[in-house]
Amino acid sequence: VQLVESGGGLVQPGESLRLSCEGSEIQLGIYTVNWWRQAPGKEREMVAQVAGRSTKRYSDSAEGRFTVSRDNAKNMVYLRMNNLKPEDTAVYYCNARWGLDEHWGEGTQVTVSS
Repeated sequence: VQLVESGGGLVQPGESLRLSCEGSEIQLGIYTVNWWRQAPGKEREMVAQVAGRSTKRYSDSAEGRFTVSRDNAKNMVYLRMNNLKPEDTAVYYCNARWGLDEHWGEGTQVTVSS
């Protein structure tokens, strides 16, 4: 089982990115999938969640700017991030949970800087 994040990069403040989480040997559609991030020197923070019935939740910092979505046909989960700010700079991780079964990706770096 593998989760692979992609789509990170270096952007300027106000720009957008779309992160992708691809599942291998795992049916992401039945999992609750969370996007976490960790900035240097800070604890890991959950920023978005999409549950099995596509119920979505966001952190206060992500609400209104980030959108999580699924494409079950492609076995993918996305995180669209708009109006990025320097404080969004972090490694972003995809996490899938179903009962006691849990998997993590290795992360993708997002850097927001002018």
